[in-house]
This record gives sequence, C-alpha cells and structure tokens, in this order.
Amino acid sequence: MKKLLIFSISIVVLFSGCSMMGNGELTGVQNREEWFPPDPYGMLFIPMGSYNMGPADQDVSYAITTQSKTVSVQAFWMDETEITNNEYRQFVYWVRDSIAYKKLGEQMPEDFLIEEDEFGEAIDPPFINWESTIDWQGDEEREILEDMYLPPQERFYRRKELDTRKLMFEYFWIDLKQAAKKFSYDGINSRHSYDFDEQQYSGDVVNFSVTRNGNKIDRSGVGKTVPIKDRSSYIMKDVINIYPDTLCWITDFTYSFNEPMTNMYFWHTAFDNYPVVGVSWKQATAFSVWRTQLMNGFLAENGEIFVQDYRLPTESEWEYASRGGLDLSMYPWGGYYTRNYTGCFIANFKPLRGNYVDDGGFHTVMVASYDPNDYGLYDMGGNVSEWTANAFDESALSFTDDLNPDYTYDALPDDPPVRKRKVLRGGSWKDIAYYLQCGTRTYEYQDTAKSYIGFRCVQTFLGRSKMDAGSYSQVY
Repeated sequence: MKKLLIFSISIVVLFSGCSMMGNGELTGVQNREEWFPPDPYGMLFIPMGSYNMGPADQDVSYAITTQSKTVSVQAFWMDETEITNNEYRQFVYWVRDSIAYKKLGEQMPEDFLIEEDEFGEAIDPPFINWESTIDWQGDEEREILEDMYLPPQERFYRRKELDTRKLMFEYFWIDLKQAAKKFSYDGINSRHSYDFDEQQYSGDVVNFSVTRNGNKIDRSGVGKTVPIKDRSSYIMKDVINIYPDTLCWITDFTYSFNEPMTNMYFWHTAFDNYPVVGVSWKQATAFSVWRTQLMNGFLAENGEIFVQDYRLPTESEWEYASRGGLDLSMYPWGGYYTRNYTGCFIANFKPLRGNYVDDGGFHTVMVASYDPNDYGLYDMGGNVSEWTANAFDESALSFTDDLNPDYTYDALPDDPPVRKRKVLRGGSWKDIAYYLQCGTRTYEYQDTAKSYIGFRCVQTFLGRSKMDAGSYSQVY
C-alpha cells in the first residue's frame, strides 16, 4: 500500500510540475519516434568487419604502392552495380531542368518560383516550383530558353541541340575536417576561433583550408588567405560542369576507331544499362551530393528523417567490399584464376594479347553481366575502373589509421598535378588481370575523364548490424 501511495504522488508531481522534470529520474527525451534505416534502392548491405588490406600476390609492377595491413571498416551500403548511363542521365536532366526553371522564373516568377514560405515570409533566394511543368515548345518559353541551346553556327545539320557546356551544377557542403582543426587565435587554443573584422572578410562563400592563425585559403582562385568570419565560413561551394566527356573514347586511344562510341554511348537507349564513363572524380563527387539532396528533399516533403550522405567509397571500404568476405582472396570472385570451371573468363578485361573479345565483351558491357561476389556486388573487377574518395599516395597504407582508413587532400587550382591524384580500384575492360585484383591500387587525376573509369556510391550504415535496426534476426 505504501508503494502504491509513493507511485501516486510521483504521478501528480509529473503532471503538475515542469514538463522537463519527469519523475526526477534520468530517462532521456521521451516521445521520440522510433527510426528504422531504410534499405537504399539498388544498394547492398556490407557488414562491418576487419580484414588484411593490401596485396594477395607479388608486386609484379614493382610500383611499391601498397603493403599488407589489418584494418577495420564500419558497416555501409554500396551500389550493387556501377552507376549506369541512364542513372547519370537523371542527374543531367535535373541540372538541365533546374537551369530552365531559374531562367523562366526570372520572367515568370509566379509560375516557376516559390518566393514565400507557408507563413508568408520572403524566401531569398526563392525555391524552384517543381510542380510547375515547362512547355518546352511554348512560344514564350522557347524565347526565354533559347540561349540554353547551341548557337546556329555550331549546329550540325541545323539540329537544335542543348549546349552541354552550360550544364553547370552549383552545390554546397560542410568541411567538417577543417572545422575540427585546432588553431591558436589571440593566444587562446580553441576548436572554433573566428575573426569578426567585416572589413577584412569578403563575404563570399568559398573553399578554404584553415591555417594556424585563424585564416582560410580561398580555393576559388589561386589560394590567397582570407580571414574566417563565423561558422558559415565552413560552408564550401563549388560549381562544375556535369556533362560526361563523350570525346574521351577518341582522346584515350591513338590510331583507334572509336567514333561510334563517342556519338552514341551516353545517349542511345542501347547503352542505358552500361556503366557511365567520361566522368571525372569531381563530377562523380558532385553526383553524390546531388543524390543526397534528391533523397533528403523527398524525405523532408514527407516529414521523414534525413539519411546519411551518399558519397564515393574510401579505398579501404572499396577493397573490403570487393573481397566479399574472403579475406585473402586475390580476385573479387575468389581464387587465383580468371576463368571458371568451364574455361570461360569471368570478368570483362583484356585477357589475352590483343584479344579483347574472348571474355564476351569488346569495350564495356552491360552491368551485372557476370556473376557477383559473395556480397552480391557486380563488376568489382573489370568492366570499368572506379573512383574512390581518397587521394593517392604511394605510402598511404603506412600512415593512415587502422580504423576506417581515410586519406584525403582537397587540391587547390594551382597545386601541382601530383596533388590531384585520386585512387582507382577494380581494373577495366582495357586492363590486364593484375589490375582486377582486390589489392591492386592505381590512380588518375581528379579533373580527367576516361573511357574506362566509372564509379559507384556508398552510404554509411547507422548502427552495428541490421539486427540493431530490428530488421533482421541475424547478427553479421
């Protein structure tokens, strides 16, 4: 009876006192909606794990760019296949349409822009009203959008074609690594020290690196030092043309007839499910940012919680996923050979001297044409090499951490080319078998686009295993 009385008194206090007092016990914030991570469309779950990163064979090239090292990797999602032409084309169409909406909004803002929020407050800059439909054949619309097309003197057979040079994507991100750097300001060590001298601050949102005197390096120009203003200084901005380099099929090969691939590969429906190529590391990064915005915008409209960012995989994540749980496997499919039991090649690469077709392909092939690895991932070896998020350094495995290894370098425009190298993994349709091995690493420059380089995205998993989310009963 006494216990019942005490309980009743506590209930009265709970409802009569401050709402944050609760019952006096540490219970955490209540009434938070339970959240289960959704399975991203087209992605597979890669469980957390530890493995021996590095070569499983001798260094036949004597490049000395890797070594064996035991590392641990957090759980993540990874695209089942490389990003295809049709998937990347969605990005191109979105950028095209956003430019068109902005141009039309300058002349007809009431139809194509949202200038006030639900409370009547002005939105500056205004949002695009995606619910409006563009009449591309309308007289007024055609006049406003005329400069999005090639000028008459550049048109082939007088065809009115989109000027792909104008497909510029403007995007922002938060540079958490720069914000986390400690530096001294006025003799005081602080994680966040700001210079509020408005006369010295340009007011522009630019890319920068924090120096120890509390300044930043303007990455939009030649790297001049600009004082930090406030937290907004850590918001990065970039503008990049996102159209693939369709001429890469010609520029990559001398004395080779590849004109049909240049004219058709990215646009023709016959190649919809082939991996996109001719995309630089910077374009692949921009695609990942756009993909995140696309998903989080949809979730916001439906009142749901945001998800982790889509991004390029780190080098250690890529190799871990490539091995498919087979720690010492030489190739993604396991074993030491590039043929199956029937003698057929099991990946798209250059298997013999000049015989590109013996594996069933010529250039690239449709994604998922060969069997997946044990994680269910397709084409982790061959078809196209894949960009990773990491900068290339020959000794990276010597100094990176063994917990989620990651080495990045944000190159300035006037940096030497050696600082613009990004890690490639997986080998391609034009490579010999050595480059298909899980532990082989090479590089290409971040602003170059090749006919044999594509990419796929990953997304960090929020939790230890799927069991944590209540979705599965199995612990990985």
